[in-house]
Amino acid sequence: MSEPETDPEILLRDFLGYHLKRAYVTVHADFRDIMGDAGLSTRVFSALAMVVGQQGITQSELARALGVERSGMVALIDELESADLIRRDPVPGDRRVQALQPTGRGIARFDALVALVRAHEARCFAGLDDTEKDTLLRLLHKVRAGGNST
Repeated sequence: MSEPETDPEILLRDFLGYHLKRAYVTVHADFRDIMGDAGLSTRVFSALAMVVGQQGITQSELARALGVERSGMVALIDELESADLIRRDPVPGDRRVQALQPTGRGIARFDALVALVRAHEARCFAGLDDTEKDTLLRLLHKVRAGGNST
């Protein structure tokens, strides 16, 4: 019998999840660097992007879209609102529901950040050609869908 391999790198090299996590750490660190003084986390930036892109989205819809627990969503919305990036508007006919709208400041801030995020992605994925980027995106969507997408 042969000796079992004990080097953690050797044991991890064949695990897809390990490589996804390492890639995430690299991409996330660069994202934090580009945000610099803006200080927005990926989660806050994603929420702002959703509100700008789907004005009037409800908190529940946003929570589902981002995969955030409703309790965590309140803190996220509070952070965006206290920074004057979004506002909560009542939905006529249902006082329990609030539609989220970007403020003028929120739209301007998002527009400024988009250029930074595009530069960040260009830098992080510079080693991939357009076909490889499309393939990676398709495969990541498939992984997120539990392997059920085409």
